[in-house]
Amino acid sequence: MRYILGFDGGGTKTECVLMNSDHQILARTYAGPSNPSRIGVEVAFRNVEEAARLALQEVGLARGVIAAIGAGLAGTAKPEMKQRMTMALQMSFPTASVTVLTDLEAALAAAGEGPAIVLVAGTGSAAFGRNAQGQIHRAGGYGPASSDEGSAYDIGRQAIAAAVDTRKKTGTDSALGQLILALLRCTEWPVVQHRAQTMPDDIFPPLFPVVAAAADSGDSTAREILNHAAAQLASLIDQVAVRLSLRQTNFLLAKIGGTMGRSVFFDAQLDASCKQLFPQVQIGALPISPAEAAALAAKY
Repeated sequence: MRYILGFDGGGTKTECVLMNSDHQILARTYAGPSNPSRIGVEVAFRNVEEAARLALQEVGLARGVIAAIGAGLAGTAKPEMKQRMTMALQMSFPTASVTVLTDLEAALAAAGEGPAIVLVAGTGSAAFGRNAQGQIHRAGGYGPASSDEGSAYDIGRQAIAAAVDTRKKTGTDSALGQLILALLRCTEWPVVQHRAQTMPDDIFPPLFPVVAAAADSGDSTAREILNHAAAQLASLIDQVAVRLSLRQTNFLLAKIGGTMGRSVFFDAQLDASCKQLFPQVQIGALPISPAEAAALAAKY
C-alpha cells in the first residue's frame, strides 16, 4: 500500500490529508499558516511539517512510507518560493516525490470537470477559473500591496479606518470601534495604528469575525464595509468570467476561505451580487477539498 500527503495552505491555516493509494482518507489535520510569501519559507514549512506530523501520528505511520506529496500552497506562484518549498519538503520526505502547486490550482482541481470559478476569500483574495475549452484565468491574489480586495485583511483595514474616522469626528468610539479595541486589548487608536503598521497580518485579518458579527446584528458601519467587500469580490469573479466568456453560461462558482460561511449578511450580499452578474451560475461547494485535490495531483 502506498501513502500520499496532500496539503492546502494559506494565510490562516494549513490542512493536511493522509490518503492511501486507494484514495481513502486516513487522517485530516490542521496547523498554522503556510504562505511563504507572507510569513517566510521557514515558518511556512514548519507549519506544513506540523500538519504532516499530526496526520502520521494519528494513524501510527512513519514518514518513510510516504510515496508522494501534493502541496497546494498560497504564495508559490513565484518560482523561487515554489522551488524553496519543494526542496524543503523533499529534504523532509526523501523517499517521496513532491509536487507543489498554488492553492488556487488545487482549489480549481477540486472543482472537478467543466466550467468553474473558485473564489478564495480568506486572509487574501483571488478568483481562478476554467472554461469548457480548458482555458484558465486568474484575478487577484497578489498580496495586500496591490490586490486582496474584499479579503479579511482588507475588511480589517477598512474597519480600523472607519473606527478612527468616527473617533476623530465625534470624539467618541462607535460600537464597532469599541469591539475592535476590546478584541485587540487596547484603549488608544494611535497604539492600534502603530501595531497595524508593524504587524498587519496579526491585526487586520483577525478583525473579520468582529465585523461579521456586528453586521449580522445590524451595525450600519459593518454592513457598509461588508457590502463594499462583497462588491469587490464579485468584481474579481467577473474579471475571470468575462475573460473566459462565462458570464451567460452555466458554471460552478465555489466560495472558499475563512470569510465564507461566517456572516449571514456577507454571504447573502455576495450571492446576490453574483446572481445579478451571472444569472445561470450554480453557487455550491467543492466536491472535494483542495487538500484532497492536491493529494490526487501528486505524481508517484
